[in-house]
Amino acid sequence: MAGLKGGPTQDEVLGIALRKLALQPGDRVLDLGCGTGAVSIAAAATAAEVVAIDRRPEAVAHARRAADEAGAPNISFFEAEASEVLPGLGAFDAAFVGGSRGLADVLPLLADRVRRRIVVNAVLLETVHRAITTMQSLNIYREAVHVQCARAAPLAGSVYFRPIDPVFVIVGEGRCS
Repeated sequence: MAGLKGGPTQDEVLGIALRKLALQPGDRVLDLGCGTGAVSIAAAATAAEVVAIDRRPEAVAHARRAADEAGAPNISFFEAEASEVLPGLGAFDAAFVGGSRGLADVLPLLADRVRRRIVVNAVLLETVHRAITTMQSLNIYREAVHVQCARAAPLAGSVYFRPIDPVFVIVGEGRCS
């Protein structure tokens, strides 16, 4: 992961995002802005197929290696802008969005291609606002959750809790049937 901006999704946040995705066996899942591949690999344990997209070649290369090491052969990777490839990829049961680039353009595409859940993870307040207002305008907004965790770490012969950067998990309902 050295040099790869934006990842990986922390385990605690990943657990919440996966729960909000409500994956079921046999699902077809989209991981948009796949970064290190952590979400794709976790989803692949339940889903029949995961489609992972990132515009950064180094992210796709890293995620592909991680998936190979994890033994997750049911992940397909695309190095592309989401808005360019989404129209040709068909429908999904659930979609995770880990990148914020072009979010206002991507969410309408997802709303019409996702059957159940769309989950957006965001760290910037601007991204939170854009995700919520765009989902509201599409009538797909369900909820937003602020996740703040801390992990135990040694300090002065004892233990303290080091905060993990806060993340917002924004949930929408797809309208594809």
